[in-house]
Parts: sequence; C-alpha cells; structure tokens
Amino acid sequence: MNNRNRGKNTGDDALFGPEKQINKLRLAVEDMHYLLSRAYPEKAASELVGNRYRLKTRQIQALRGASASAAQLQNRQLKHVESSDLKERTVYLDGFNVLILLESLLSEAYIFEGLDGCIRDLSGVHGTYKRVNQTLRAVELVASFYQKNHIHELIWIFDKPVSNSGRIKQIILEFAEQHQLNWQADLQYNPDKFLAESSALIVSSDAWILDHCKEWFNLIGYLIKEEKLPVNLIKMK
Repeated sequence: MNNRNRGKNTGDDALFGPEKQINKLRLAVEDMHYLLSRAYPEKAASELVGNRYRLKTRQIQALRGASASAAQLQNRQLKHVESSDLKERTVYLDGFNVLILLESLLSEAYIFEGLDGCIRDLSGVHGTYKRVNQTLRAVELVASFYQKNHIHELIWIFDKPVSNSGRIKQIILEFAEQHQLNWQADLQYNPDKFLAESSALIVSSDAWILDHCKEWFNLIGYLIKEEKLPVNLIKMK
C-alpha cells in the first residue's frame, strides 16, 4: 500500500482549529441559511456571506456544504430513515461520496456536520480516484453497517467517467465475495441523476441528491456514533 491519505490540507488547522474561526463559521452558516430561505442563489449568497466574514476559499467550501434553506431542511428531514428501518432493505450507496468522506474522516481531516445533520468534507474526485491507506478500513466500516442492520442488498454506484472507477468497483466486488456479502457495484455516467431518480433508499451526503431522492440514510453520522470513531468534527450549528 502507498503512503497516500486524505488528511488535512496545509493551513487547515489555522482555518478550522481556533474557536474564533469556528464561531465565525457558525455565524456565517446562520446568515447563509437566512439568505437561502429567501431564495437567494447559493453562489451569490456564499459570496456575500464570505465577504462579510472574510472567509478563505476552503472556509466558503465548508460554509456551502453545511448550509441549506428552511424548505430544504424540512424536505430532507421528512425523507430521512432511521437505522431501525433498514432491515431487509436494498440500499443504493453513492460510492465515491461515501468512500472519500470515510477516507478523509479516517485520515483525521476536518469534517463538518451541516444544518441537515449530514457530515461532509472538503475532498472530492477531480477526474481520477486514487486508493489511499484508509480505503480498506472505509470498506470494512460499510460492511459493519451492512451486517449489523441486516440489509438485504447493498449496491455501490460509481462515476463511470472517473479514472480508476472500474478498479475500485472490482475491489468492492472482490471484498464482498471474500466476506460473503450481498453487494453489487455499478458504473453510471451520471450517478447523481441515477440516484436522485431512483425509488430506492439512498446513502449519500450530496445535497442535490438528498433534495431529489425518495428516501435517504445518514450513514456517516451513524458510523461515527456506532463505531465510536475519533474524528475532527466541526458542528456548524
């Protein structure tokens, strides 16, 4: 295995470590929520709030991930299911979204709990996915969730255009075969649209998917509590 991980960027401790910065971010999220609830476009609202609080680029990224309008929060809450409702269900999992977030969490990167209760990070796929030291542990955590909640079938959905998506699909399927898990993995050209339009239960922290899907489950929040994971979690409310 290589020595790559998805830990903190240089400068993140200065942006997200001090209590002064966290309090400023929480105030910014309050303002952002106010503007979004009054139909301000997200980009314009984040620029306005970012300028007011003199936020840096990565702080604005965290702000946007944590924020939502009142209507969005109500909609997401109505569609959220509890772990007690998962038994014998088929669950569709937003592959890169979940995997990279877990890798970041396990790498001690800063992660953020938004107004909707979802956990998000500042990483992402930029055309290529590269396996890191924490990848296997991330998959093991998903397996623990799958087994403890007696889920009937888990289907991983990955972005086909992303380089190495076929390789991570194969890794997932080999892991499932080795551990006798009822898992599937599929590549989609537009996984966000596929998941949002599916009638299935979705695992993702992608805001657009949560706004449009039928049902969703907060997997990362569940795992942090259930597995007692040590995390650099900033609650944005």
